[in-house]
Amino acid sequence: MQRGAALGLALGALALGGALGFYLLSAPETWRMARGVTIVDDKRTPDLANGERLFNAGGCTSCHSVPGQNDRLQLGGGLAFDTPFGILHAPNISQDRNQGIGAWSLGDFARAMREGVSPQGRNYYPAFPYTSYQRMTPSDIADLYGYLKTLPASTQVSKPHQMAFPFNITRGLGLWKLAFLDGKPFTPDPARDAQWNLGAYLVNGPGHCAECHSPRNAAGAIIPSLRFAGGPDPEGKGFVPNITQADNGLKKWSAGDIAELLKSGFTPDYDSVGGTMAPVVKNMARLSDADRMAMGVYLKSLPAIETPPRPAKKQ
Repeated sequence: MQRGAALGLALGALALGGALGFYLLSAPETWRMARGVTIVDDKRTPDLANGERLFNAGGCTSCHSVPGQNDRLQLGGGLAFDTPFGILHAPNISQDRNQGIGAWSLGDFARAMREGVSPQGRNYYPAFPYTSYQRMTPSDIADLYGYLKTLPASTQVSKPHQMAFPFNITRGLGLWKLAFLDGKPFTPDPARDAQWNLGAYLVNGPGHCAECHSPRNAAGAIIPSLRFAGGPDPEGKGFVPNITQADNGLKKWSAGDIAELLKSGFTPDYDSVGGTMAPVVKNMARLSDADRMAMGVYLKSLPAIETPPRPAKKQ
């Protein structure tokens, strides 16, 4: 009897210790301390033109504009993403203080962009590509925040996510971040010129190209060795192509070809892109020719990586 009671106490203590460990390790503050990330606090007047540029590079309107209406600046959200973990809905990021982000401070916005954390301390799902946005400079985040402040408010209520257990427990994403969110901003490569570094920044930071053009592991994180090699569309609508220098990627394309596709949507073979790439082009077309060419130069520098096998079609 005493032995059974002792075993029960030991198991209880083990369970309590595990729960406490989970609570501490999954806290947003734990991730920030582990990565040495500081809160953005930019007192200067934002550069609104640069903020608009980053808004377009980031494709904010593609996910957060209200579906079914023509005003791309109505950021009431609502687009659904059918992921392997459940259905996610893009939230309202308009300037409404109750339904959107109108009450957010710059620090709140920066934490969301770099850490995937809400002002209330809740973790965001990485379908919001903060794994890429973390590369953005503090000044660019402040400029984007300033530009968003100029856009209209929408009272549309954000739709709740439809995530099954255990994926509906967002606290657990704190452990995911410890494994897959490094907290490192973009660092220019001194061995490369300014054009290449600009392209690398736009592609890996605000442009978040790898988020769609890379396969993911069972935890939903990009597989580093296959970055940009193509993968299943995150919305479950086919396969996103390889954009490395592989034979079935962009090997035969020039940097100018890539820049032209980002401007007009036309490939070197005079075909046009569709699907989820079409709204990307609409946003990228608003960038300067210099920005698009820099992205083309960077993408042409990527080593060839073979496309992973496509998943079997569901019967």
